[in-house]
Amino acid sequence: MKVVRFHAPGDVRFEDMPEPEAGPGEVKIRVRNCSTCGTDVKISKFGHHHIHPPRVMGHEIAGEIVALGEGVEGWVEGDRVQVIAAIPCGTCDECKRGRMTICPNQESMGYHYEGGFAQFMVVPAKVLAVNGLNRIPEGVSFAEASVAEPLACVLNGQELARVGEGDDVVVVGSGPIGCLHVRLAKARGANRVFLVDLNRKRLDMAADLVKPDLAIAGEEVDVVQAVLDATDGRGADVIITAAASGAAQEQALQMVARQGRVSFFGGLPKDKPTVTVDSNLVHYRELTIVGANGSSPAHNAEALRLIATGAVPVADLITHRLPLDSAIDAFGIVARGEAIKVTIEP
Repeated sequence: MKVVRFHAPGDVRFEDMPEPEAGPGEVKIRVRNCSTCGTDVKISKFGHHHIHPPRVMGHEIAGEIVALGEGVEGWVEGDRVQVIAAIPCGTCDECKRGRMTICPNQESMGYHYEGGFAQFMVVPAKVLAVNGLNRIPEGVSFAEASVAEPLACVLNGQELARVGEGDDVVVVGSGPIGCLHVRLAKARGANRVFLVDLNRKRLDMAADLVKPDLAIAGEEVDVVQAVLDATDGRGADVIITAAASGAAQEQALQMVARQGRVSFFGGLPKDKPTVTVDSNLVHYRELTIVGANGSSPAHNAEALRLIATGAVPVADLITHRLPLDSAIDAFGIVARGEAIKVTIEP
């Protein structure tokens, strides 16, 4: 079968490998869609310490079951399924406390296990053990289902930041994650949602789709002042930094309202992971700063429900659909910011 496989930083190949077979407790699927994200671009360029090459990439996966391993129950060939990306162990103290997103034993599709940029793949028994194989609801396409994984991460972030009724929310970063944050915040009852990006062209592309209440181009105006002006000097209730930017994290503390919440959603580069925080600002304004790390199996199931009900539409965010042999080209499209969401259809 054909796959897209990582061999070394800067060395990703479209090549053949033997078609896998499902072992005990496993499920084999025909991959129908595997969407791309910025993480795929980073892996292709720099690798990852959890990836021991060669490794099939891709972790935003949807497909249909073609074979069941010994002992698998509750599934039949032909079932349409979505696969979680982050796999908690389900047995550690954190998992037992319901904190699966911070499982210290977490593994991932496309890292520890062969991913979805392939014609066929095997879903590990560990995924099924934590209810990480989700049935795709009627009316939801494979392409839409593949976007459930990033939406699940967004859902986790907004739950931690307590986005809710009446909030003014600022989303920094107009990539696919930022677009999903805008739509989910509205679905959760936010009063107004502002979308911020340095690049006017990329901002306009995203804003045309997700219709924020205000689009702020950082290359043209002072972002902090623009948010303060739009909120009569109060600031926004929630700031979500959906970009790998330390400057954005520092700015967030300058434009958040008293008792507001700041989500450090986007991780920073490993060689520059620190920011400067005015601790007195956090202290006297009673601010909350929260992180966000991936998603749980339950978040994935809820993301599929949000897509199926229309609460968070995702089909129009998929701006590019490419065949498997164009997956490497897709990384460039993502890196250059020419798309919102690119999905690969093996």
